[in-house]
Amino acid sequence: MEVLKRLFAEHFHSPVERVQPLQGQLGGSGRKIIRLASESVSAIGILYDVREENVAFLEFSRHFRRHGLPVPEIYAEDLSHNAYLEEDLGNTTLFESLSDHRDGPIIAPEAVAAYRKVVAVLPRFQVEAGRDLNYKVCYPRSSFDRQSIAWDLNYFKYYFLRLAGIPFNEQALEHDFSHLTKFLLSASRDYFLYRDFQSRNIMLRKVLGEDQPFFLDYQGGRKGALQYDIASLLYDAKADLPPDLRQQLLDHYLDNLAGFLGLDRAVFMQFYYAYVYVRIMQAMGAYGFRGFYERKEHFLQSVPYALKNLRWLLHNVELPIALPALMEAFKSMVASEKLQGLTSEPEKLTVRIFSFSFHRGLPQDETGNGGGFVFDGRSLPNPGREERFTTLTGKDAPVIDYLNQQESVHQFLASVMSLVDASVSAYQRRGFKHLMVSFGCTGGQHRSVYLAEQLAKHLRGKASDGVEVIVRHREQEQLNQ
Repeated sequence: MEVLKRLFAEHFHSPVERVQPLQGQLGGSGRKIIRLASESVSAIGILYDVREENVAFLEFSRHFRRHGLPVPEIYAEDLSHNAYLEEDLGNTTLFESLSDHRDGPIIAPEAVAAYRKVVAVLPRFQVEAGRDLNYKVCYPRSSFDRQSIAWDLNYFKYYFLRLAGIPFNEQALEHDFSHLTKFLLSASRDYFLYRDFQSRNIMLRKVLGEDQPFFLDYQGGRKGALQYDIASLLYDAKADLPPDLRQQLLDHYLDNLAGFLGLDRAVFMQFYYAYVYVRIMQAMGAYGFRGFYERKEHFLQSVPYALKNLRWLLHNVELPIALPALMEAFKSMVASEKLQGLTSEPEKLTVRIFSFSFHRGLPQDETGNGGGFVFDGRSLPNPGREERFTTLTGKDAPVIDYLNQQESVHQFLASVMSLVDASVSAYQRRGFKHLMVSFGCTGGQHRSVYLAEQLAKHLRGKASDGVEVIVRHREQEQLNQ
């Protein structure tokens, strides 16, 4: 941590005043990701002891920025201490935005527009920036070659199929793996392959009033085929994109790709679904390793969505090559009682979050459970005392920025989130259906609204299913009636 504070002070000529860890036990990476901030600026610090990945990320970031691509600026680095400092791109991932703008299979136009922007940028990474990239710094391989594919397929075989108890004939499956690998390698592979192009590695932030995508986590990139990355995004398991939207986005991607090279769509599609399958297998290997092997059960919560994608593929796609043993394994997966147990939707825990004014009393618990947590935000700095905030609420950017700059607010929220997270876990384990959390302040306009929104965002962003979050701003609702 001290090396990050030193890099921050040297770059911004001001000391670190706030430190906020951003990645805990939910992540699959060993990287430590930390937000550091002074009174006026913030940055993201990375601590990671795999030097080769650090070098790749730094080299790629500078290269992509030279091509005008939206990736973080690198402020400072100290590779002797496995540390670097990069631009803070905010808190909203594409996945979180999608979650906030959907009602089951119905996805709001704002989320679709964000996805369209993302797929339109992808060819610039793959083709434009891929032409003169230094592939010598790629780690662990410079291309998605036979060895890379073998690692992914064996990852799937041993950490998912084996640990999930799916039966397979080892020799027959190896024969199919060999056949699939040969087919994949016959596609054109002279492009930059991002490798982990999915919704949690894409940030959205406002530029001139509109959400624009910014890109992260390409340090595993290498040379490879165009089909892999668009397959990664569109078959990103928990994003759970409807098939018709996947097709619309694929068409939009291909329209944009045609502006960078002579594109034969029929040839592209000949290989596309084979890359969809290999990406799904890579992801399921990761779910199995982290979930079945390391006992991090939240990784298994993505399995139902991956199985849903497999069912669709089995019913709607016929590959140009025969892979009987592999297809039989897929069919066993979607029929497995053990995996069907993972797919069964748990009954949701509904968390109702209220903001209110203490002058008007506590919110009533409509579920009949007598209420829940009540947090008093009146000890925090009050934006309502400043004239510039009088017509605004805790949902408006100037108020959010003001409160984000207060250390006491971060400490308050950290304590709240720790308590609520523990209760959510216990309530789910015990089968409870309702949890109520209320935030009060003087007027029910600034601090309580901000706190309620921040907790809601935290709960919606957690890698856990079975929680529905409902937010009510009591005083604001009454004003608008």
